[in-house]
Amino acid sequence: QVQLVESGGGLVQPGGSLRLSCAASGSTGSISRMAWYRQAPGKQREQVALIASGDWTTYPDSLKGRFTISRDYAKNTVYLLMNSLTPEDTAVYYCYCTAGQPLRAYWGQGTQVTVSS
Repeated sequence: QVQLVESGGGLVQPGGSLRLSCAASGSTGSISRMAWYRQAPGKQREQVALIASGDWTTYPDSLKGRFTISRDYAKNTVYLLMNSLTPEDTAVYYCYCTAGQPLRAYWGQGTQVTVSS
């Protein structure tokens, strides 16, 4: 079992930056890959960043250069740095990981990010 707790969401002005954190606990040694997703009102949940073994990362083309995912293995924490935020980035951001054998998916409770002046 893995528990994920996000933090760092809030209100930010357009053009600003925000860093989200996701702290993992439980069977953290079995975590395979970690990712961030977001879901805006009336839209499907979408992946915004993923980090896998060897710190291999991937992003949707639309977010490359603005979003950066990183992982601190000592702290069992994954981060999402978001720059040049626009109102279109407003959403609930969820932390996700796969862990265990067989692999299971785990989700955090989500953190709200609102980009508005």
